[in-house]
Amino acid sequence: MAVSLDQLQAFVAAAEAGSFSGAARALRKAQSAVSTQVANLEADLGLELFSRAGRNPVLTPAGERLLLEARVVLERREHLIGVARSLEQRVENRLVVAIDELYPEHALGALFADFARCFPFVELELLFPLMEDVSRMVQSGAADLGVMWRQETLPTELGFQTIGWVPLKLVCGRDHPLAKARVEWEELKRHRQILVAARSDGEEKRRLRVAAEVWWVESHWVILEMVKHGIGWAFVTDHVIAHSLTAPDLVTPDLQFDKGDWPIALELVWHKQRPCGPAASWLRERFAAEKVGTLSGGDRMG
Repeated sequence: MAVSLDQLQAFVAAAEAGSFSGAARALRKAQSAVSTQVANLEADLGLELFSRAGRNPVLTPAGERLLLEARVVLERREHLIGVARSLEQRVENRLVVAIDELYPEHALGALFADFARCFPFVELELLFPLMEDVSRMVQSGAADLGVMWRQETLPTELGFQTIGWVPLKLVCGRDHPLAKARVEWEELKRHRQILVAARSDGEEKRRLRVAAEVWWVESHWVILEMVKHGIGWAFVTDHVIAHSLTAPDLVTPDLQFDKGDWPIALELVWHKQRPCGPAASWLRERFAAEKVGTLSGGDRMG
């Protein structure tokens, strides 16, 4: 059984046009050539695809079923051609992007929808490690690009650019002692703090530590559940609070020493020795253009 792509194309065109003459116009071929290709396909398959009893051909039950399969084959053909064209243009076959949860997730949908339109044949993997784990993945080659909160000291082989700022708020549960009075700095030290935990054990993990007693949790969202139940207090980003069901059960204490917002810089990181292809370069430019939060004089590039 020999079935050619030209035969399938003629079959689909005839079914969609409702006539062999319409298919011939769509394919810019002679009507006799289209009719012959469909007839040969029917002979090769041993099935009648069209009933020709009336003025125009009408799909048989077998034709209706095989039309779905023919469309899939032709779509995969176009996909193969697209992938080949993409490779010819040196576009990456696959990208891995590691993004800290500090980056507002609501901004990712539109960004990657545009990426999918511009690079439909790039396989993408999105990972969500935390803090130093992002830079370690980029450094080791496990990720091509990273978005993370600013590290005071980055490995020298990584390049970086500030792409935004996110404010951290100090929150506690409604029944927590910190919710009941104006809070001094020393008071924070006496109550359990819940901190986000990277899997690596670096200095960044301890940067926001204030309290003597700490629980480490590998999720901003789970931290809010802990805070809601009075287990401790925490620093959490605005966007996580706003999109969490726990928000009505949280309190921002009245702080004697501060207005309550601690801005954290977000940085895009990449490996200097690994050249960026068109897709990675597009992502670098797009992340830089998004400008999450309010950028300040503390921006840096390297």
